[in-house]
Amino acid sequence: MDASRTRASWRVASAAVLVCAALPAVSGCTAPPAPAEKDGSTIRAAPRTAAGDLQSQYLKVIKEVLPSVVQIQASHDLGSGVVYDDQGHIVTNAHVVGSEKSFKVTTANSEEPLTAHLVYSYPDQDLAVIKLDKVPAGLKAAAVGNSEKVEVGQIVLAMGSPLGLSSSVTQGIVSATGRTVSEGSSGGGTGATIANMVQTSAAINPGNSGGALVNLDGQVIGIPTLAAADPELGGSAAPGIGFAIPASMVKTVAGQIIKSGKVVDSGRAALGITARTVVDDSYQPAGAAVVSVRSGAAAGRAGLRPGDVITKLGGTPVTTTTALSEALAADRPGQRTKVTFQRNGGEKTVEVTLGEQ
Repeated sequence: MDASRTRASWRVASAAVLVCAALPAVSGCTAPPAPAEKDGSTIRAAPRTAAGDLQSQYLKVIKEVLPSVVQIQASHDLGSGVVYDDQGHIVTNAHVVGSEKSFKVTTANSEEPLTAHLVYSYPDQDLAVIKLDKVPAGLKAAAVGNSEKVEVGQIVLAMGSPLGLSSSVTQGIVSATGRTVSEGSSGGGTGATIANMVQTSAAINPGNSGGALVNLDGQVIGIPTLAAADPELGGSAAPGIGFAIPASMVKTVAGQIIKSGKVVDSGRAALGITARTVVDDSYQPAGAAVVSVRSGAAAGRAGLRPGDVITKLGGTPVTTTTALSEALAADRPGQRTKVTFQRNGGEKTVEVTLGEQ
């Protein structure tokens, strides 16, 4: 998947129509009294959530969180960011900052763009932190939630600057959790393979990257990063399929960058190789060929060497370098697993203790 940069009120109304239609003809469609149970107690009807209550919650969350979402302007691109603390640190995507070191940032309260500089970019997780050169009065940090508590079906709002339209909000639900997604390196993506992403139906468009995916408690549960690309639509974004980096990873990476100026503990498993995809006689992907092995890395310690073609990691088939990255994304440094590979026409399997990326 390449990076590309409920009606709840209707349901309530429909339910009300169905209830009224099922009742006998009475003035004003008034509900009959609740029946009494044998012990004399009264059956209490469950309270209903009015459409207006849900709208009020939307308005409350937007008013609370949107001031913490900023627009980031690089020399040739626009993206979004989230104010991480009151010291002026802003978290965004690595593909938003690219190779640049300075930026213009427009906050909710700034009449003119503010200047900011790069603290550190971590393309392997497509995250970066920039810092405002001067912290304006009233700068508000967003509340970052616990992505471990995110559930499928939760209503979420995506906030950012899609297509340069600052302070835009789209709405949807959490469609899935735990997705492992690979960005394309073309079109501005970093080529990263990211595990445990949150899938959402909220619209994610170019410019949303680096913004906020927010629950109805006003907590940022993810950083919108990419949308699925549909080959049948010419590679354009597939409607209703977007992905966000989970808040837990955001806090881990941003916390290390702010404290140490870099990522010191990635938590990402690695073999310590460079590889390329090879094809068979039918020009179908057939494995990840080892091009080089880093000295002292996990692959070298297990006996892998350039020219070997990896076809399986653990129980997961490997046909491309992307498939290998996705298989590694599901593992942890220090974990022991088996690597199956082809060498000189024969198949071998070795046990590897995975290193850290």
